[in-house]
Amino acid sequence: MTPETPSPRVKFHYESTIQDAFEEPLHAFQKANPPPGSLISQTENLLICSACGTQYDVDDSAMLSRCRICDDPRQYVPPTGQAFTRAAEMKRCGYRNQWRQFGDDDRFWSIWTEPKFAIGQRAILVKTPLGNILWDCITYLDAETIDRINAIGGLAAIVISHPHYYTTHLDWADTFDCPVYLSWEDKQWLNRLDRLGKARTFIEGSEEEIEVRGERTGVKALKLGGHFPGSLVCLAFGRLLIADTLVTTPSGVGDWSTGSDPTKTGRPDGMNSYAFMWSIPNMIPLPPDAIGRMWDILGKHEFTSTHGAFIGTDVRDGSGGSSIGVKRRVLESMQLQVKMMGWNSHTLLAET
Repeated sequence: MTPETPSPRVKFHYESTIQDAFEEPLHAFQKANPPPGSLISQTENLLICSACGTQYDVDDSAMLSRCRICDDPRQYVPPTGQAFTRAAEMKRCGYRNQWRQFGDDDRFWSIWTEPKFAIGQRAILVKTPLGNILWDCITYLDAETIDRINAIGGLAAIVISHPHYYTTHLDWADTFDCPVYLSWEDKQWLNRLDRLGKARTFIEGSEEEIEVRGERTGVKALKLGGHFPGSLVCLAFGRLLIADTLVTTPSGVGDWSTGSDPTKTGRPDGMNSYAFMWSIPNMIPLPPDAIGRMWDILGKHEFTSTHGAFIGTDVRDGSGGSSIGVKRRVLESMQLQVKMMGWNSHTLLAET
C-alpha cells in the first residue's frame, strides 16, 4: 500500500500506482513458502467493508474510513454510512454458508452466506475431472466450508468475474493453495498485497481456458467487459455463469408456462431476459457499442443456460414458457436495450 499523511477525515488514501506493489513476482520480505492455510490466522482482523465485502490490508479502524470500491459510481455507501467489520467478528455473529446443487447436476453447486452479507452474491463450485473450480468469491470462509470443500477434493482454481467480488480471495487462495484468475484490466482495484506473489494469475486476452497442472479443464473465462473493463463470464459444460456481467431481469426468470387460462401460455414476444449495466445498483446502462463488443465475443460460443450472481437467477433453454433458446434471449435483450436507447440503425440490430 501507499499511505499518504493522514488527514482528519480520510485516514487512508490509495493511488493508482498501488498495483505495482501488489504484483511483484515475489516480495523480498517473505521468500519462504508457508504451508497452505497458515496465513489465514493473520488476516482475521483485517477490515472488511460491510457494504461490498472487500477486505483491506489494514487492521486499524483509525487508518481506514472509506472503501474505494463503494466510492466508485458502480457501487454505493448505504444510508447508514460506511462501516467495516472483520472475519473474526463475522464468525462470532452466526453467519453460515449454504449449499445447493444445480437441479440434478452434481457438477455445479451454489454457495452463499446467510444471513445476507454485503452484496449477497453466490459463489459457484464447478467439479471437473481435473479438480474443482470456484466461480466468483464470497467474503465468509469458515471451518465448516473449508472442511466441506476439502472433502470433495479442495479447489484447483478460483475465477472471479469483477472487482465487486474480489472480497477475501487471498484467504481462499491460501486456504486451498490454488491460483486466482482475474482480469488484467481490473488489477487497479486490488486492495490486498499478495505476500507470496504467487496467488494471482491475470487474464490478458479475450478468453482463457482454465488449466490444472498444465491440462485443460474445458472451463473457459470469457472477457466481455462492460460493467468493468475486464468483466468476465465463465463457460462450463454448456452453462454460462454470468455474475452480473449480464444482469438477469425479473422477466428473465418469469414463468409463462402455466396460468389460469390454459389457452394463454407461452412467453410473450418482445420481453427482455437480461440488462447490460455499467452500474447495477445505481441503474446506469452500458452504451450500445459496449454491448456490441460483448456480443462479438459471446456470440461465438454455445450455451443452454445462464446462472447469475444470486440464487434464483437461473435461465435455461425452454424455461418460463420460452420457445427460443437462452443464447437467442441474450441477443434479443441486447437488441431491445440498444433500440430503447434510440440507436435504431446500430450494427448489433442486424445480428441474428
